[in-house]
Amino acid sequence: MRWFRDIGPGLLIAAAFIGPGTVTLCTIAGASFGYSLIWAIILSIFSTIVLQEMSLRIGLITKMNLAQVIRINIKSKFLNRLLLILIISSILIGNAAYEAGNITGASLGISAILNSQSINYIPVFIGLIAFILLYQGDYKVLERSLVFLVLIMSISFFITAIITKPDINALINGVITPKIDSNNLTIILGLIGTTVVPYNLFLHSSLVSEKWNSINKLKVARFESFLSILIGGLVSLSIIITAASVNNKDVNGVIDLARGLEPLYGNFAIYFLGVGLFASGITSSITAPLAAAYVAKSCFGWQDSLKSRKFRAIWIIILITGVLVSMVKINPIEIIKFAQFSNSLLLPIIAIILLWLINNKNIISNKYSYKYQNIFGFLIVIISLILGAKGLISLI
Repeated sequence: MRWFRDIGPGLLIAAAFIGPGTVTLCTIAGASFGYSLIWAIILSIFSTIVLQEMSLRIGLITKMNLAQVIRINIKSKFLNRLLLILIISSILIGNAAYEAGNITGASLGISAILNSQSINYIPVFIGLIAFILLYQGDYKVLERSLVFLVLIMSISFFITAIITKPDINALINGVITPKIDSNNLTIILGLIGTTVVPYNLFLHSSLVSEKWNSINKLKVARFESFLSILIGGLVSLSIIITAASVNNKDVNGVIDLARGLEPLYGNFAIYFLGVGLFASGITSSITAPLAAAYVAKSCFGWQDSLKSRKFRAIWIIILITGVLVSMVKINPIEIIKFAQFSNSLLLPIIAIILLWLINNKNIISNKYSYKYQNIFGFLIVIISLILGAKGLISLI
């Protein structure tokens, strides 16, 4: 019972990355490339565990979030402002792209339920719901109920993955044999971007510093984080395995996505996926702008309430940007893919900042240093830089 009371921060982080982007990208990865990209999602899960551990460690030791730690501990005004501008810019741009994917995912869910291929002005409806809930602040009950629906959908993918009886040899080959080419690079970066979410790193440090007031809780916090992210990663793997049974190279709409659930739900698969996409999309449409506003509040040192004009201005900008991008006459699946792709490009920036923080002895004393995490963090930076550079070159 004592351990059960400690559940919280890690579970929220895992729930945050199981959104419409994860469902969509993992489905496309499985349907288009079979098991060959499983290594990418495993790399993403590993990276998430390592980086989130760094974030929660900083939060527990300093009792502050990442943005506060940076703002307070960098004495050089020039470097302080430069780094904070970099963080704010990356988070705002990343969350704006992420928000477009969230709203598009929720819109796809409604179009599936209504049996319509056109989303038209549905993003405006989604944006209006998110605006009302964010403005009033009374969104907790709705968010929890919708997260429950996402959880049910995730369990369904897990069960369906077992029902499809995957080829174990092909599965193992997909884990140990990385394949990168011009055809799958965008999807690989998308899988990384939908799992290693930059704003979650800032959010995690805030959550643990608020929940626990002692460094003695570090082991508990690390275990809770590891277990929660691992469960979220298993859901992503289940979606890929399930979708691999579809064997459809061209995933162009929500109907193609729903085929992965047909072994379990038959003709009702489209409606079930529609509800799941809407639920995951609307919850993420609320949390992404809110997280961006929290980061800005910490970076600028605002003491105002969450109902202040400055705080609201940040999440309103993110929300409106997401709605406008979602209404562009582009295949909604492509919007989600690009949103996660752009998110992955922020990973090396945030990872470098985290590595610098945990190795700064003015912030973290010698007794809290961890050699292996530093090695893993350095490898994550190198790999993400290489993949990001390749992605940018292919985009240009």
